[in-house]
Amino acid sequence: VQLQAFGGGFVQPGGSLRLSCTVSGRTFSNLNMAWFRRAPGKERVSVAAINWTGRYAYYSDAVRGRFTISRDNAKNTVYLQMDSLNPEDTAVYYCAADKNGYSTMPAWTVAREYDYWGQGTEVTVSS
Repeated sequence: VQLQAFGGGFVQPGGSLRLSCTVSGRTFSNLNMAWFRRAPGKERVSVAAINWTGRYAYYSDAVRGRFTISRDNAKNTVYLQMDSLNPEDTAVYYCAADKNGYSTMPAWTVAREYDYWGQGTEVTVSS
C-alpha cells in the first residue's frame, strides 16, 4: 500500500493550500483516513480524520473551523483544505490510513491506530 501526499508549499499568513493524498495498492473506500503534522522541533500531532464513507469528520481544536477534510473514493484520494493559515500551521503534513474501516473513529488522534503512512508534504506559512 502506498500513500502519496502532495500539495504543500509556501504561503503567506491568511492564505490557503489544499493537500492531497492518493492511495494505491488497497481498496481506498475501505480505509479510514487522517492527516497528521509535525512542526519543527515538535512531536507529530493529529490534525483531521475522515471515516471511509465520508460521513464523519474529526478535527483538532487547533484547526477546527479553518481546515476541511474530504475524500473522493472514485479517485482514491483524501484532501485537506487549509484556509486562514498562520505560522503555527508550518509543519510537515502526513496522511495516514487505517485499514479497520469502522464507521466511527473514536481513537482518530492516536498515531498507532493507522497502518499506512505517506511520506509527508511540507507546508510553510510565513510573511
